Amino acid sequence: MTNDEFLALYEKCQTGKCTAEDIQRLEHYKDEFELKELPWLPEMGDRDEVRTELLNTLRSRITPDDISPRKFPFRWVIAASLLVFLSVGLVVLFNKEQKQVTVADHFAQKTAVKTAITPGSNKAILILANGNMVDLDGSDKGLVSKQGAAEVRKLSKGKLVYNAEPKAKNGSQVAYNTIATPRGGQYQLTLADGTMVWLNAASSLKFPTTFSGKERLVELTGEAYFEVAKNKSMPFKVVANGVNVNVLGTHFNVMAYQDESVVKTTLLEGSVRLEKDEITAMLIPGEQGLIKQGGNAFKVREVKVDDIVAWKNGLFSFENENIRTIMRQVSRWYDVDIDYEGQLSKQNFGGSVSRFKDISYLLKTLELTGTVHFKVNGRRITVMP
Repeated sequence: MTNDEFLALYEKCQTGKCTAEDIQRLEHYKDEFELKELPWLPEMGDRDEVRTELLNTLRSRITPDDISPRKFPFRWVIAASLLVFLSVGLVVLFNKEQKQVTVADHFAQKTAVKTAITPGSNKAILILANGNMVDLDGSDKGLVSKQGAAEVRKLSKGKLVYNAEPKAKNGSQVAYNTIATPRGGQYQLTLADGTMVWLNAASSLKFPTTFSGKERLVELTGEAYFEVAKNKSMPFKVVANGVNVNVLGTHFNVMAYQDESVVKTTLLEGSVRLEKDEITAMLIPGEQGLIKQGGNAFKVREVKVDDIVAWKNGLFSFENENIRTIMRQVSRWYDVDIDYEGQLSKQNFGGSVSRFKDISYLLKTLELTGTVHFKVNGRRITVMP
């Protein structure tokens, strides 16, 4: 089974449509492990012997899986191989301060009793136009709220949909909702126009319950993947940390966390125009537009889009990333705090691993490189050389 086939089967099981045979195939899936093709120097030893030693070490350190939170077992995935690159070189934001504190306190109360470090899951808070909050993790399926011309329904665990009356009056007062995920949470949302949004951990999206006027405007903090419903007469716009992403109908990912140094927009299908103040940039599929926080120029580059949206498909995917970048993702998904101790190596890492496994698997895998080690104390992880 190839990595693409594995991901397709994984997504099938996430929807609850997998058979007993599908689960068995996932259980027995194994990826190859290899070093990235780099110049091999004589002083590095015999290449085949080194590879064999690494394989043996990996297999001895990784134990069989237990049952996953998704209610079906998986083997620890090192999808498309673990690569080692040698390199030289939630607080949710809202308009009202009172809501900031309330939402932060709510998430803090829910996680205060957690001790074991487990993977994230489908959980979020929905803030209605009147300020009331709905705990989506604890609510039943069915009607969540009716606001003007829009009905809000929870379809299943992790999925929320807005249904608007087709003849909603233009010019009526626009009601805004906000959906917020904590660290260790994710959620899927269908907006009133049919646009589908996947919200990553420690993120929030502010949006109108129905769309009217000349554009469809939403505000993002954190990271989300969008599949925008086509409507030429009403362009879709995402505002994220001062960057405007303008589209008609397309698939794209926006990463705009406050603790990241750049805002990244990655295009999978269609076309988008990026704007910040008087600066613009156009993207075509397979390209990513980056701009530094407070920067005055976009950088456009080609990327592997599957790596960018791997989080939506249940994977961490690292492509030549430093340990601090990796640990920021780990912190958001596993809801842990990270400390650093000593002088860390400047080596970068790459590879893909499942997001739905105990954190010890990921830490052990990183430790196999011999360049980084970890100390876990409660929900705090210390990174050491």
